[in-house]
Amino acid sequence: MAPTAYVSRTEHFSAAHRLHSQHLSDEENRQLYGNCNHASGHGHNYVLETIFCGPIDPETGMVVNISDAKRWIKAAVLDVVDHRNLDVDIAFFKKRTSTIENLAVFIWARLLQHVPEELLFKIVVSETPKNKVEFSGDGLTAADIEECIL
Repeated sequence: MAPTAYVSRTEHFSAAHRLHSQHLSDEENRQLYGNCNHASGHGHNYVLETIFCGPIDPETGMVVNISDAKRWIKAAVLDVVDHRNLDVDIAFFKKRTSTIENLAVFIWARLLQHVPEELLFKIVVSETPKNKVEFSGDGLTAADIEECIL
């Protein structure tokens, strides 16, 4: 049995959004989300860390080819969210508040469409240096994944 290793790739993207739940009144949204509920929205320079896990291939010495990882992340995530307004440009966020948690679900589901599932271990999405979420697919449904297909 080959040793197992974890390999991560970090990418950056910029996107705008507005925290506003369709399930709450305007006043409840203002109280809950504060300045992040401003009608004009706001933006972040996000950091995405994608972590792969698997056996080290005895022939190549790799768990994942970084060139493949870069291509997968670009096609699945960066080409879709970079310099976009999440609420306006991405159908997934028409029904969900564009929180960092829901963004992580969206990114994971998008990555599943490009990355061999057995390699994808976890993602970490940072919205600011102080706010980040980790997600590894727990609770994700087939319907969630279907909503992320573009």
